[in-house]
Amino acid sequence: MSNRVSLTTQNRLIITGLILSTVLIVLIAIFAIFNIQKKLNDGYKSFGQVISKILAIESMEITRGLDNAKTKETLKAHSDGILKSHNDIVLIEFRDKDGNIIYTGKNDNLKNPKRPNITVTSPLEITQTNGSSAIGSVTVALSGNIINQISSTTRASLLFVFTIAWVVFAFVILINTYLITRELRILQNGVKKISTGEFGYKIEGQDVSTEVEELFNEFNDMSNRLHLYEEQNIEQLTLEKNKLEAVLMSIANGVVVCDNNDQVVLVNNHAQKLLEVSEEQLLNTEIQQYVDTDGNFCFKDKIEQFKDTPLEIIESKPIEFNITIDKRIIKSVISPMFTRNKDYVGYIIVLIDVTKETEMEQMRTHFISNVSHELRTPVTVLRSYIDTLYNYGNEFDYETQKEFIGTINQEIIRLNRMVNDILDFSKLEANAQLEKEPVNIAKLIEDGVNQVSVLTQEHNIKVEISKENEIPDIELNYDSIERAFINYMSNAIKYSPENGTIKVKLSYNKDNDEVEVTVTDQGCGISPEHQKKIFDRFYRVENNTHTIKGTGLGLNLVKTTIEKHHGGRVFVQSEEGKGSTFGFVLPVKACTSTEDLTIC
Repeated sequence: MSNRVSLTTQNRLIITGLILSTVLIVLIAIFAIFNIQKKLNDGYKSFGQVISKILAIESMEITRGLDNAKTKETLKAHSDGILKSHNDIVLIEFRDKDGNIIYTGKNDNLKNPKRPNITVTSPLEITQTNGSSAIGSVTVALSGNIINQISSTTRASLLFVFTIAWVVFAFVILINTYLITRELRILQNGVKKISTGEFGYKIEGQDVSTEVEELFNEFNDMSNRLHLYEEQNIEQLTLEKNKLEAVLMSIANGVVVCDNNDQVVLVNNHAQKLLEVSEEQLLNTEIQQYVDTDGNFCFKDKIEQFKDTPLEIIESKPIEFNITIDKRIIKSVISPMFTRNKDYVGYIIVLIDVTKETEMEQMRTHFISNVSHELRTPVTVLRSYIDTLYNYGNEFDYETQKEFIGTINQEIIRLNRMVNDILDFSKLEANAQLEKEPVNIAKLIEDGVNQVSVLTQEHNIKVEISKENEIPDIELNYDSIERAFINYMSNAIKYSPENGTIKVKLSYNKDNDEVEVTVTDQGCGISPEHQKKIFDRFYRVENNTHTIKGTGLGLNLVKTTIEKHHGGRVFVQSEEGKGSTFGFVLPVKACTSTEDLTIC
């Protein structure tokens, strides 16, 4: 994999500036060198011209009046002296006015003689009265060593100067760029700190330009404001989170909140009780791994179904199912969880204990079945006996007819009792106000015993009534309390053995200002688990011992009458095989009942 380096706009500008400055400096250097070289050449040529003129004048002075031979020797001696004393003069040549060479002198000191660079010729003139006349010429050839050395030195100096200038310029640009990028890096580091949530981070603005310092100050001000906002926001979020948790924790139903990775992030107290786990055992675990009392992954399949269902469908129709935890039936509802922006973030499982409702539903089913059966039985008996009497009554003797009529009467009483139970149940459940008046409770008990005397005589059961202390009158609804007592007595008669005894006891507690009535039978007794539910609506004890049919409303009507409408309480004491004691306690002072509360 090759590393690709991308140039930023700033880098491109810096490189472009360096290239342009380099080209500009090179062009200036070339122009300067070319111009200086031209000036040097012009000056050097003028220098040669001066030398040739001086030599021409000197030569005319030293050869004045000499013959040709002497003139040649003198010019030779003078030329040689000049050539020896000046290494830059390569050649001195004298010619007559006809162009013939008089003498040519060369510089023997030059080890590597070069071709003359500049050749300058000046005339040899004699001044006369009528003007100057040329008698010859002198030519001086210069090697150009000096000018070359000067040119080389000048070029090197200029190149050095311009190179130093370019290096300094580039260095200044790089230093300036470094300083700018350093400030940008400082600012970038500050922005990174802010982006990671480190609000309140401050940039130190030492040794920076005024503009950058102002920028740093603005950044620090922004960071400080963000820090203050974060503190306020965190405080608000914490408050809202605490409110939400407090609400979830106080909800009567169980709530389990899971994130998008199925991790449990919150579980309220009621959910812990329903699932029989602690918060530590459930938090940060996958809810699919939870097992019920039978060791089954009770949530796994439903959560997979939840994930396989489109959110728009699951949002309008959450998944509902029941799980069983320690014989308790818990209704579970899985619903998706969204943010305000409709982003899916997880799901919520609501747990509702429906054990009571399920049992009540089962009881209602049994009640309907029992009532149907119980009503069918007396109706069938009545129809059969009445039809027999109607068609064959004349063929029966008086005793047989009386027996038939007695049976019809018992079935009518039984049917009437069931109908009354149902009507009383509907009336009491509707929170009807019962009219109350001072009643002699002892007289009410005697009347109730008398009403069931036919049944006690039929089963040869003896009823013993005992009374402790003086019993004050109580403000109550006579009919409803009498019916409650008769219900106790009817159950006692049902479950008492032949020739048994039922004990009715009436007592007054002065300290609590309460009257207690108990009915004790010698029946088969009730187990502890049934005692807890014996007063529940539609609940009936059915086993090998308890086989007597009924609607399951009688004891619940007693409980509703005593507790809801009279502010008393009911109780049962029983032991299997040793009989049962059913009782109720009534306050002497009248009570006012409302929809949900009874006040005495």
